[in-house]
Amino acid sequence: MFLSSPDHIDSYYAASCPEARQSRPALADELEVDVVIVGAGYTGLYTALNLAEAGLSVAILEASRVGWGASGRNGGQIILGFSCDMAPFEATLGLGGARRVWGLIQDAAGEIRRRIADHGIACDLAEGHLWTSVQQRRVKLLTDWQEEAAKKWGYRSLHFIPKSEIPRHIGSDRYQAALLDSSGGHLHPLKYVHGLARAAEGRGVRIFEQTKACRYSETAEGVVVETERGRVRAGKLVLACNAYIDRLDSRLQRKVLPVGTYMIATEPLDESLASSLLPSGHAVSDNQFILDYFRLSADRRLLFGGKCTYTGRTPSRLAEGMRQDMLKVFPQLREARISHAWGGHIDITVPRTPDFGRAGNVYWAQGFSGHGLVPTCVAGRVLAEAIRGDQAHLDLFMALRNPDIPGGERLGGLLQVVGMSYYRLRDYF
Repeated sequence: MFLSSPDHIDSYYAASCPEARQSRPALADELEVDVVIVGAGYTGLYTALNLAEAGLSVAILEASRVGWGASGRNGGQIILGFSCDMAPFEATLGLGGARRVWGLIQDAAGEIRRRIADHGIACDLAEGHLWTSVQQRRVKLLTDWQEEAAKKWGYRSLHFIPKSEIPRHIGSDRYQAALLDSSGGHLHPLKYVHGLARAAEGRGVRIFEQTKACRYSETAEGVVVETERGRVRAGKLVLACNAYIDRLDSRLQRKVLPVGTYMIATEPLDESLASSLLPSGHAVSDNQFILDYFRLSADRRLLFGGKCTYTGRTPSRLAEGMRQDMLKVFPQLREARISHAWGGHIDITVPRTPDFGRAGNVYWAQGFSGHGLVPTCVAGRVLAEAIRGDQAHLDLFMALRNPDIPGGERLGGLLQVVGMSYYRLRDYF
C-alpha cells in the first residue's frame, strides 16, 4: 500500500534541516552482521545505538530516507507516557509491573536529553509541555492525572495551572486550566533523528537508504533479509517499520491501522507576536478527543497539528482547514500566512497500547498510536536488552494483548471513522 520515496515530504522540517538533503547509498551486495534492523526512524536508530554501544555489528535498511516516516514529521513534543496512559499496564501487570514501565518512560526522557548533549545534536531543544483542558468538565482529567502520577508512579513534575494563570503561558482564552510537565519539552524531530543516525554511524552502524526489505526468512543461524539489490544475513532481525510494515510481515500488519495526521507551519512571526502566543515557550496539547497541539519553532513560526483521517485520503483544502482550527485558538493570527502543510501515516492499535514482541530471532516494536517520541526510546532500550539476552522488560510489554484490527485495514478504517465522528460530537457537545 505504501510507496517509498527518495525525498522527504515538503514539510517545514525538511525545509529547515540541511542534513535531510544528504543521501546515503543503497545496499547493492551481500552483508553479514549481528543484527539487521528494518526502518531508520526513532525505534530503529535507538535500538541500533544501544546494540552498537554494546559491541554488536548492526545494519539498518531504510526503504526511503532516514526519518522519512513519522519520526521526521511529527509534532516534536516530548511527552512522558504512552498514548493509552497507564491503566492498561496496571490492569495487566499489577501496580509493581506498571511502575517498572513508568520507570522506563522517565529514563527515556532523560536519555533523550543525554543523547542530545553527548552527541552534540542541534535540534532546537526547548523545555516544558502543557496539557490543557478546553472544557471545564475535563479539568478533572488534569487534576486526576496529577494526583495519580504522584501517588502511584512517584512522579511529581506536574504543576497545575488555573485559568487565571493561563495567560502567562498561552495567549488564548480557549483554555480552562493546564498541567505543566517540567520534564516534557519539544524539539525539531527531523534534526533530532538525523543526529541519532549520525551518532549510530559513529558507533559503526551501517545505514542503507533507498533499500526496501522485500522479504525475510528464518534459518538455523538466524535470519536472511532480501532487498531489491542485496541481501543481509544476521543473527537477529528488528522490524521497526510502524505504519509502513505493509506486507513485510502479515502478523504485524494485522495489529496496526495506518492513520493520517497533519500539521501546518506559519511564516516566521514578529518577535512580539510570537512571544505573546506562548510566553513561556512550552509545547501545548489539549485533552479533547480530537486534540490540537502546537508550539513555536526556533525561528518563531507557529507549528500546529490536529487533524487525522482513517480513510487514506488527505483532507481537501488541508492548509485552510488546519488554519481555521488554528484561528480557534489564536484569532490574532488571521493575517499570518501558512508556509507549509504536510502529513503522513502513524500506526495505531485497537486499545492504543504499544505492540512490542519477539518470535524466535525476530523482534519488533510498533503501535505507538501518535505518542512516540519518548516511547520509541523505551522501545530501543527494551529491544536491545532482549537481543543481548535480558528479556525482562520485553516480557512486560508482551503481556499486553493487542487484537487484530477488526475487518482488516479497510473495514477497520471505516469503523474508526464512525468512532471518531462520535467522539468529535462529544467534543462539541
